[in-house]
Amino acid sequence: MTLAALGAAFFATKGIFVKLALADGLDPVTILTWRMILATPAFMVLGWMGFSARKRGRGRHAGETVEMRPVLLAAGVGILGYYGASYLDFAALAFISAQLNRLVLLTYPFMVLILGAILFRRKLAWQAVLAALIAYCGIAVIFTRDLAIEGENVLVGTLLVLGAAVTYALYQLFAKPAIDALGSQLFTGIAMSAAGAAVFTHFLSTHPITALAIDASTLMVLMALALLATVLPVFMIAAAIGRIGAERTAVFGNISPIVTIVLAVVILGEDFTLVHGLGTALVIFGILLFTRLTRHKPRPDNAAA
Repeated sequence: MTLAALGAAFFATKGIFVKLALADGLDPVTILTWRMILATPAFMVLGWMGFSARKRGRGRHAGETVEMRPVLLAAGVGILGYYGASYLDFAALAFISAQLNRLVLLTYPFMVLILGAILFRRKLAWQAVLAALIAYCGIAVIFTRDLAIEGENVLVGTLLVLGAAVTYALYQLFAKPAIDALGSQLFTGIAMSAAGAAVFTHFLSTHPITALAIDASTLMVLMALALLATVLPVFMIAAAIGRIGAERTAVFGNISPIVTIVLAVVILGEDFTLVHGLGTALVIFGILLFTRLTRHKPRPDNAAA
């Protein structure tokens, strides 16, 4: 349980580090590029470990041939989740608070439910819809307050992070067949490598290579983003799932907005009013209600954005 809690807490620091990098003058594409430069090698090693175990006759997929179709699917959903969703997420943080960003992202399971009903005609339980409405009412409370004070930037940022949540939900829906065929380690290595290639292509098509030149203090922030907010929590969550299961691990994800709020107020100096408190409470209640209603269903065991 400690690993699950720490993993969720470290994931919650992502918005803080992105905000700090933005304050240092970097744009979202450069931040994302540095994140991939620093984080992708670790996930490639993880993928190689999964492939080697398969070859050595260990694990669930021992001795099985790696087919091209799941490899291509893993690459495609990796680009969707680790590039598309992450880019929209980072871009949103240039317009809205880290707190609102985290709360909107926390609602991606509702997107999975809604998109699953639309794309695969899955049953949409009214209780789950009620939970979603409660959570989005909480977001609406904070959004209305921030919009009145900060103007149209809040609208732009919220739409961007909603796009990130939808994109990540699509990733969740389409990743499972590839994970089932490849195993989580090999899948993650392929997905991250493909996403890294997409990020580098985006960067090189829009920036000179000299844009990667940064000072030491900014590099420390980016290293923290890549290692503390990306690589370390992924391994912690994976270990937690192995020990206590996906469902119990997923529950600890609900502490992430609390961690983000505390860090955003203390480090970034963001406001936290009674309105923010009410909105946050509604979002967390909606997510907890949804988790309770769907706790018999397995949750995906990897994270994105």
